[in-house]
Amino acid sequence: MVILYFIITLLIALCLTPLVALVAKRLKIVDNPALDERKIHKQIIPLMGGFAIFFSFFLVVFVVYFLKFPIFSHISFNQIMALFTGALVLMLGGFLDDKYNLRPKYQIIFPIIASLIIVLVGTNLKEITNPYGGTIKLDSIYLWPFFTLIDAIIFFWLMGMMYTTKLLDGLDGLVAGLTSIASLMICFLSLTPKFYQLDVALIAGIFAAANLGFLIFNFYPAKIFLGEGGSLFSGFVLGFLSIVAGGKIATALLVFGIAAIDVFLVILRRLIKNKPIFMGDSQHLHHRLLKAGFSQKQIVLAFYFLAIIFGALTLFLQSKEKFIAILLLFILAIIIGILVDRKS
Repeated sequence: MVILYFIITLLIALCLTPLVALVAKRLKIVDNPALDERKIHKQIIPLMGGFAIFFSFFLVVFVVYFLKFPIFSHISFNQIMALFTGALVLMLGGFLDDKYNLRPKYQIIFPIIASLIIVLVGTNLKEITNPYGGTIKLDSIYLWPFFTLIDAIIFFWLMGMMYTTKLLDGLDGLVAGLTSIASLMICFLSLTPKFYQLDVALIAGIFAAANLGFLIFNFYPAKIFLGEGGSLFSGFVLGFLSIVAGGKIATALLVFGIAAIDVFLVILRRLIKNKPIFMGDSQHLHHRLLKAGFSQKQIVLAFYFLAIIFGALTLFLQSKEKFIAILLLFILAIIIGILVDRKS
């Protein structure tokens, strides 16, 4: 069943992506490297690629829900609608930003609204796994009337995932590829006997297929970019899938490990230097690797390789072992950064 809908979504995304690129060109919503010296591509590339993923993903998700709704025991229709509504908000905000280049203080409004929609509807996440055994219940700890600690965790997790994929969107195929890998890992994990959540596996598999269909046109040399809405949408859906039916946060962290840690370190450096945290620069690991002489393909494939290796570990590791793996990733990210700086 998962494979069938995976193939259908992949074909839809393959058909929609060139059409979205054509629309973006007609509307003149493009990425012009002449307007930003930090750009590493030389040609004018259409934006709005996220719309191809958005339409292919939700088209199949809604068809699957209405045809196979008895299997949806872990994700409710209200949660699917919350995901759709939040994603629609992101795509609208992304369209406005791609068209009018909104200032960061306006850009952040849309991710905040999308995250709050998920928080208000709920994700079934009531507790988190204690790496040293047992669970930690968080739904009974109130920070504000009707706003619990778990609500705060969900909100900041979604915001963190969205800004990780947003800030990573600097190399052809990097975000779409990592999102595909993370979605597939969540799909595989949801099919294991320990979880067996067929509805979560279906939605994760469909999202992976939508991203892979787009990736064919986004891999180097890219013919279309995700755009603001697409880069946020990737992190939003991954954030939702990793918490909606039993925490799979460690899975997302291990797949995005090196990249997510790099984003964290870049933001930390900006805070130390008293610079705006969302201001673009060339300090991300992938930018430094380019300066060190590596090609776009080499860098992106290296990120894919690490994501697959550490993501696959989540299928076999226990909670405490996943925690240790995340710590090892953090150390590895710092070591890679030091070596790259020395080489460049």
